[in-house]
Amino acid sequence: MTKAKEFKVGDKAVYPAHGVGEITDIMTRKLGGQERQFYTLKVLENGMKIMVPVTTAAAAGLRPIVSSKEAKEVFDVLKSDDVAVKTQPWNRRYREYMDMLKSGSPFEVAKVLRDLYRLKFEKELSFGERRLLDTANTLLIVELSLALEIEEGEIKQQVEEIFAA
Repeated sequence: MTKAKEFKVGDKAVYPAHGVGEITDIMTRKLGGQERQFYTLKVLENGMKIMVPVTTAAAAGLRPIVSSKEAKEVFDVLKSDDVAVKTQPWNRRYREYMDMLKSGSPFEVAKVLRDLYRLKFEKELSFGERRLLDTANTLLIVELSLALEIEEGEIKQQVEEIFAA
């Protein structure tokens, strides 16, 4: 098993289903008579603060931003002709997509975005599917923007061009 990544104040990190945040504090709190350390993560997209126990951060899915090489691999997933979820009806598909978003993997999030973007051209997406598409889009664009050091608008445009083809 690999050693968990230690984060410092100011580091950017990804928390599954919430997206990229900045470690704003590492605090010690007393819980059940024991002192425990927590990362305070401020989500960039909405300002939400999340406290993640340092000892279980890796198990909870807190991870560093992908490298630029991995970011390019995420674009390959978006360009792929595969379909990750073929399940019917839409509520089963929705659950599978939610699990993929909660995984915290940028590759899984890219599959959700790719599948739903394509589905959007075939039929009207349900309200839940539209929300999933928006969530996947936001999660991916913010992280890819930071990984590749490119403006979010430019990443968004690159993603849209993939699906316009």
